[in-house]
Amino acid sequence: MIRLVASDLDGTMFGKNNTIPENNIKAIEDINRSKINFTVCTGKTYSLFKNTCKKLKAPYGIFGNGNQIINLQTGEEIYKKVLDYNDALFCINVAKKFNMHIHLYTNKEIITEKLLYMDLRNFKLSKEENITDLEFKIVKDIKEYVSKEKPEILKLVITSEKSLENLKKELSKNENIQIYLIRKHDKYKDELIGKEYEYLDIMPKGINKEQALEFLEDYLHIDKSEVLAIGDNINDLEMIKNSGVGIAVANAYDEVKEIANYTTTNAAQNGGFAEAVYKYITF
Repeated sequence: MIRLVASDLDGTMFGKNNTIPENNIKAIEDINRSKINFTVCTGKTYSLFKNTCKKLKAPYGIFGNGNQIINLQTGEEIYKKVLDYNDALFCINVAKKFNMHIHLYTNKEIITEKLLYMDLRNFKLSKEENITDLEFKIVKDIKEYVSKEKPEILKLVITSEKSLENLKKELSKNENIQIYLIRKHDKYKDELIGKEYEYLDIMPKGINKEQALEFLEDYLHIDKSEVLAIGDNINDLEMIKNSGVGIAVANAYDEVKEIANYTTTNAAQNGGFAEAVYKYITF
């Protein structure tokens, strides 16, 4: 029996035009009316998706690929782990050596030297969603800013239109950090800003959506076998592989489809989330 549904947002709940299909909304309403728990599970920070969480009436939220968990019913932050200051500076120094674009996430800020790639995407999303709790801070020198201000960094992102494989190997010398390499090429191109690129999502070691789900499962006294996890991207791999039922939507990365129990026939924009929910849950 499914007692917890965990779903990614971008590329899983949202379609290409960043709207939520009506059948996905209905499926969430059915979940919320039942005794089944529901959590959004995203790589983005809470401030970026606060309005979406309200719209979905999600009881719980896993943010930053797992470095923050919030009880959205009470506003209680039940888990948080931030990037160590020295580890952040290490990543910035390496990225600067390779002349790569960097942006940082705090609780209420996205910090960058110039809006490009993912930070530009998030800026556009924030305007479309009328998000007022998130500040986009443009600084002259991100290393100097971090050294002086010492912000509480939830995660750090390095982006380039070139391959980041070698940079990932260089950064992996630091055993205190967790790195995801995600490629936005070809069918995975970022349609919102019309760019192909790669990015490294960097968090503290041990942080991922599966680890956060395990924490939430303990919090709710739910067994892993009772979890339905749905996603599309590389950062969804662990939670899909290790949940009772792991689902990839039709537009998911091939690596995700390979380990999923089921791949939907519908892509995100056509209600892949709803298809998964109604296949495995009877209301």
